[in-house]
Amino acid sequence: MGMRFLYFSCLLWVVVALQAKDKRPNIVFLLSDDQAVRTMGCYGAPDVKTPNLDRLGADGMIFDCHYDTTAICMASRANIMTGMFEYKTGCNFEHGTMVETHWQQSYPVVLRKAGYSTAFAGKFGFEVSKQSGGKSKRLPENDFDRWGGGPGQTSFRTAQNTSMKAYAKKWPHATLSYGAFSQDFIADMAKSDSPFCLSISFKAPHRPVQPDPKFDHVYAGKKFSKPANYGRPAGKHFSKQSTMGRQHERFESWNYDKDYDGVMAKYHQQIYAIDVAVGMVRDALNKHGVADNTVIIYTSDNGFLCGSHGYGSKVLPYEEASRVPLLMFDPRHENSGKRLRCASLTGNVDFAPTILELAGLPVPKNMDGKSLLKLYNNPKAQTHKALPLTNVWGPKAVHSFSVVTKDWKYVYWPYAEGDLEATDELYHLAKDRLELSNVIGDSDAKEALQAIRQTYDQAVNHWKKNSVPYHGYSQYGAIFDRSIKWSDKREAFLRGRK
Repeated sequence: MGMRFLYFSCLLWVVVALQAKDKRPNIVFLLSDDQAVRTMGCYGAPDVKTPNLDRLGADGMIFDCHYDTTAICMASRANIMTGMFEYKTGCNFEHGTMVETHWQQSYPVVLRKAGYSTAFAGKFGFEVSKQSGGKSKRLPENDFDRWGGGPGQTSFRTAQNTSMKAYAKKWPHATLSYGAFSQDFIADMAKSDSPFCLSISFKAPHRPVQPDPKFDHVYAGKKFSKPANYGRPAGKHFSKQSTMGRQHERFESWNYDKDYDGVMAKYHQQIYAIDVAVGMVRDALNKHGVADNTVIIYTSDNGFLCGSHGYGSKVLPYEEASRVPLLMFDPRHENSGKRLRCASLTGNVDFAPTILELAGLPVPKNMDGKSLLKLYNNPKAQTHKALPLTNVWGPKAVHSFSVVTKDWKYVYWPYAEGDLEATDELYHLAKDRLELSNVIGDSDAKEALQAIRQTYDQAVNHWKKNSVPYHGYSQYGAIFDRSIKWSDKREAFLRGRK
């Protein structure tokens, strides 16, 4: 309580100083849902059309080593809003909501208290409760100045999204309705003296596949080249645990094996609509004369396997599911327009501290993320040496904990029931971004393995010391501990949350 009081006292002092002559930048945060890296021209993706996103990348900076520290929407969105790892938010499907104290330290709430006008539209992704396990849950629509958000997954049909019904006639598909919402908010804010923060959360390209028919022609009959790690043969070296979840069967049930071109055409058609909506946002910024003082960030809440290694969906710690696009454009910065790329390690916990720093506000010490501004100033700099990748959702056999560095990834699978044994994997990402070779037993990787296992153990210890004591998170400190035998943690794991 004392630290929280100190932070908000400091915040109040900063706000008074900033508002004396308010030239703080506007901030637009754009989030897609289930978008893999290999979906945009600026990331070298063949066969796709993403002109507005490519232009955003060219105008700003492209980040090539960006990870969602949990690769599933609810937890990832909590990471983004709070700047904290999942085990500190206690928020994910099958675990629980976000508690009010954490929400009050999220970037939208802090910015609004600091004089920003805030707006949100799209899939919010989680609910807020006063306490852990509380039955009273709410969407925080009253914590924004303008609200176009919705519960759960929301709908691709604009008319079914209560807060967006006014846009349904002209924009019947939700993706472009969020572009229209953005345009209206920007137009109104251009008349205001206060800076604004607009957060848009597209449902696309999340399944069920319902692309806007307006764009049926874009990929009609298109053939898509498959990545080099496509198909089941490219996943034989993965752990057996990774095959126990729905990600494995969806390679077949979602037709990546039988109709790759058809599936990818629909997937990319949804992303094309996002690209059009991004163009709508940028057009509005230019039209109303606020583009030169508006920072834009674009990313995704998690990636998508899309048939790589013979898997579909997300969640797993592998590259296609956990590494996502990140574009950032600060028109005020001298590095903008230079087509710079950043190879430093970044994560979804970095957005909250970045946004707060952009607004000239202090970053709370509870945040695990690091501001991206250091990297925008110097794309060769470094913030994180390593980041954790968490999955405690779905079948227990698939639960895993990993650490990733700029060059290496280590994955630990603790589950050891039946014919399964606890196992781990090591990938040399600097040489093998497609994760085609598990080098855990290679003699020339011994030194790297020893180092990254130490990094992993440190991450587990951080979990033990910092996880919330509720929603079933504290037990995983022992479950992911490599030094504890399965027999000594089996009972606690199996009787825990499903």
